[in-house]
Amino acid sequence: MKQIDRREFLKRFGTAAAVVGASAALESCTGGAGTKVAADAMLGSATSGEKPIGEMTYRLNQKGEKVSLLGYGMMRLPTVPGGSTRPDGNDIDQERVNELVDYAIAHGVNYFDTSPAYCKGHSEEATGIALHRHPRESYYVATKLSNFAPQTWSREASQQMFRNSLKFLQVDYVDYLLLHAIGQGGMDNFNSRYMNNGILDWLVEQKEKGLIRNLGFSFHGDVEVFDTMLKWMDEGKYHWDFVQIQMNYVDWKHAKEQNRRNVNAEYLYGELAKRNIPVVIMEPLLGGRLTKMPVHIVNNLHQRDSRGSVASWAFRFCGTYPGVLTALSGMTYMEHLQDNLRTFCPLEPLTDDDLAYLEEIAQLYLKYPIVPCNDCKYCMPCPYGLDIPGILLHYNKMVNEGTVPNNLQDPEYQRLRKQYLISYDRAVPSVRQADHCISCGMCSPHCPQNIRIPQQLHRIAERVEELRRNV
Repeated sequence: MKQIDRREFLKRFGTAAAVVGASAALESCTGGAGTKVAADAMLGSATSGEKPIGEMTYRLNQKGEKVSLLGYGMMRLPTVPGGSTRPDGNDIDQERVNELVDYAIAHGVNYFDTSPAYCKGHSEEATGIALHRHPRESYYVATKLSNFAPQTWSREASQQMFRNSLKFLQVDYVDYLLLHAIGQGGMDNFNSRYMNNGILDWLVEQKEKGLIRNLGFSFHGDVEVFDTMLKWMDEGKYHWDFVQIQMNYVDWKHAKEQNRRNVNAEYLYGELAKRNIPVVIMEPLLGGRLTKMPVHIVNNLHQRDSRGSVASWAFRFCGTYPGVLTALSGMTYMEHLQDNLRTFCPLEPLTDDDLAYLEEIAQLYLKYPIVPCNDCKYCMPCPYGLDIPGILLHYNKMVNEGTVPNNLQDPEYQRLRKQYLISYDRAVPSVRQADHCISCGMCSPHCPQNIRIPQQLHRIAERVEELRRNV
């Protein structure tokens, strides 16, 4: 696709938004002056009745470049209704992606994060199509070397993956390149993916050539891997321009409580801040779970501050820490994007009292028996056709709504039983439900949250069977 011309841009966002928003996004990327955004013109021209916003909050990377504190995660892109008719299985709604990206850039967002592994392998292509319509200097694009599968561990396969990223993104260089999700599988896995094949040194060479402007990694799992990466930097062996971690007000102190293989974000952030390594935040909403909490917790948050959304609490938590470069949000719908813009334009940091309050909320939230699924879909596809995220997220939804029937003596039991079974069948087709799991175990090693997926599926299947038999 060609770049958006002036007439089309004005048609979409209005004259004031185009003049002020485009120049602000462009100059913010180059670190120049004039980044102030005319909020009323920008937002008012797009959707009538929206709450006006101010200027985007920016942070500086190690090169002194301005990066929007709200980053766009291209992991959960909108799809076409009814599924794709394309032979390659690409069901991304490109027109809607273009609209979202256009709106984000017009309102100051300049960091876009993707991967060869996202959206069934089609996220980079969709991201490239949307961004290529804008001046290259108006955005930063981040992608990853997602060489998870053993067949991609060879030097040639990993090099080709990087070259494919450049092609799909339609760029001559990547602004931010990450070693993807290191820590899962420990140092043995890391060495197989990046060291034994010499690919990490090769990536350093690509950075020296200008094909990569910032080199870093995203982390899940074994803290030994994380500590080793920072030790190498301390020793001058490698330099990390940024690091991406999972950080939110639940994982800040309680990640390890949820799973012994996880690492508390407080430790990860602290070690990076000591070394002045900019931090990119993934899962600030725990895969959306911090917006789909039990009703009385949601009411509690609204009573504390009725001005913002439930999501805004989580994003403000991340943005309060000065070492955070950008917080990623997978904004599938325009209302997600608009709500997040209200939070970050500008960001209002939390007070110490607010942080203490969110710790109380985190402790309360952890008392609920939900499954820590972030809907990343790394466990998919299931070889037996199960909709693993759909099953787990439906169960979480019913727990949060307080509609899981537990006691036959409860006067509401029969109504809740019927509601649960009907909603389950609607959410997940019968052939893809939990009772079809044979415990092959192919899903669990890919889960960043270290969920014992077969055990959870069997637990849910047994509960559904009890409800169906009314026992």
